[in-house]
Amino acid sequence: MTSEEFLAWLQPGIFADLIGGQIHMHSPVNLLHARLINFLDHLLRAFLEETDTPGELHRECVAVRLSSRDTFMPDIAFFTPHQVAQFAEAHAPVAPMFCVEVLSPTSVKRDLGPKFAAYEHHGVQEYWVLDPHEFAHRFFRRAGDLFVEFGEASERIDSATIGGFWVRRAWLDPDKAPKISACLREILKPRRR
Repeated sequence: MTSEEFLAWLQPGIFADLIGGQIHMHSPVNLLHARLINFLDHLLRAFLEETDTPGELHRECVAVRLSSRDTFMPDIAFFTPHQVAQFAEAHAPVAPMFCVEVLSPTSVKRDLGPKFAAYEHHGVQEYWVLDPHEFAHRFFRRAGDLFVEFGEASERIDSATIGGFWVRRAWLDPDKAPKISACLREILKPRRR
């Protein structure tokens, strides 16, 4: 299947990725997965609003067409204003600057295999792969043409692409997530001095 056929097939409420021309339906997420996405989306959205950072943040309901056979629906994706200006009516025809995928048992191989390679190939600048079960979170940023892992032993993970945004690794436990307001105050504290 081509990306154009996939986008014509895709309907509201259907969550799937087209990977190498094959449709991969998203399984219903478990609560750990949902809590982690909700936490990070809420925190990042609040940060972007508070800092008046231009661009758009989207969740898994936006299809991102990367090539003729790859169209993904990332869990979280941030696009710059330049990228937003290229949006089509029903999809983003450009790779996001910042992308997050939260692993589920059925998505591990795809998120760290063909989706990783496609995000890398099509210019995503930063890719976070979060594991709500084992907390083996992995963070990648672009170095030339390739993703390189960073923050492996760090308690604080600073975004390479969204200036001033960071998280504490401990915040990424979906069963122990702190209050968004407390996290946001901590992130913004150096800015308010």
